[in-house]
Amino acid sequence: MRVLLDTCAFIWLTTDAPELTTKTKGIFQNPDNTIVLSVVSVWEILVKHGIGKLALPTQPETFITRQCEQHLIDILPLNYTAVFQLGRLPNHHRDPFDKMLVCQAIEHELIILTPDHYIAQYPVATIW
Repeated sequence: MRVLLDTCAFIWLTTDAPELTTKTKGIFQNPDNTIVLSVVSVWEILVKHGIGKLALPTQPETFITRQCEQHLIDILPLNYTAVFQLGRLPNHHRDPFDKMLVCQAIEHELIILTPDHYIAQYPVATIW
């Protein structure tokens, strides 16, 4: 399974937060799954940390790099063909970061690991 992490899922999985389900942990830890983090989530983490809405144990650059290396998470770049998906989406969600994750999931045929019920309203596979 090819899985795109929602930003909150990345934070929770890498910090073993109580919001995680057993199923979610299993998906993340299964070596047969390919886990990816979007550069859009990297951007979101930097923005939220910069305005004081997200505390991290280290600086974002260090945290993200170490967690991706430790957990074998690949970084998914944002390309213009994924961005073109935005014009085809209904406006279920106001969060521009989440909408870009949806676009990437559609473009790259990924399943989004997310608890966000707004994301689940889009024509994309989600799991939690």
